[in-house]
Amino acid sequence: MIAAVTEKPRIPWLETASKRVVRLVGVSGGADSVALLHLLVGAGFSKLIVCHLNHGLRGRESGADARFVAALARRLNLPCEIGRADVRRMMRESGLSLETAAREARHRFFAACAMKHRCKRVLLAHHADDQAETILWNLLRGSRGLRGMSGEQTIRVEGIDLTMVRPLLDCRRDALVDWLASNGHRWREDLSNSEPVAIRNRIRNEVFPLLESITGRDPVPAMLRAADDFRAASALEEELLALARLEDDGGRIHLPSFRELPIHLRRTVLKAYLEKRGVRTIDRALLDRCDAIVSPDAAPSVNLPDGRRLRRTAGRLWLEG
Repeated sequence: MIAAVTEKPRIPWLETASKRVVRLVGVSGGADSVALLHLLVGAGFSKLIVCHLNHGLRGRESGADARFVAALARRLNLPCEIGRADVRRMMRESGLSLETAAREARHRFFAACAMKHRCKRVLLAHHADDQAETILWNLLRGSRGLRGMSGEQTIRVEGIDLTMVRPLLDCRRDALVDWLASNGHRWREDLSNSEPVAIRNRIRNEVFPLLESITGRDPVPAMLRAADDFRAASALEEELLALARLEDDGGRIHLPSFRELPIHLRRTVLKAYLEKRGVRTIDRALLDRCDAIVSPDAAPSVNLPDGRRLRRTAGRLWLEG
């Protein structure tokens, strides 16, 4: 259930998680992450390490954010790690978008903190409104259906398996802001969030208000319900595919069995197969190109991102590179 604005946010994860485990907490200084930190401390979590990365994107404001987070950690008697990354240089050198470069910089920073503190669990403050934005963006990209962020997700960064935990996914941002204000907690406002410079900003500030104006209702709950239904259907698909046992002992897809599946299930198999092996930027067009090579008359391989290839050989599909 999504918390109402007038209530103190109820976070079930806070009630069940062990308070004796050391965890990293990503704190930007904004309302979401500051609320998460205060909620954690108020619930009795004391083995926390505050982690803040200065992306260097907002000049003096970025430095002020870092100082604010460091001061907040001191007041709460928590250790604090402050890092810095030149995200614009990363963009120029890699060709990544601003959002992607910033996310990769954060992941590397968390990996460094995890190594230093021997702690691989990172708490993040993504909330229900972030989730709805992610669901809509994934739908528009055509790569993940109505899929959003996971409450717990393990990713590999710099040779380390980091577990990202998102306790606030069922909580609306308004509830967090209202709770902060009613308790006299301060936070930093990032004015760039209102500028149409990134896709998520435009979805948040332009698309969702327009949808609400057109339909006369808040689109976020409907988006979250649709994602719940999608997860249930996806779980059923995964169970059916597990029973089919399409992969052999060598991690190759058995082609005769694969060909018998409906096209939407073949896409599901291919997407899971590629994701499991670290292939990035998987969209519908790529999945359709991969599916096309199952035909005996088609070329026996297809190029993938990062110089890898999916090959068809002797009745099997397998990943090269």
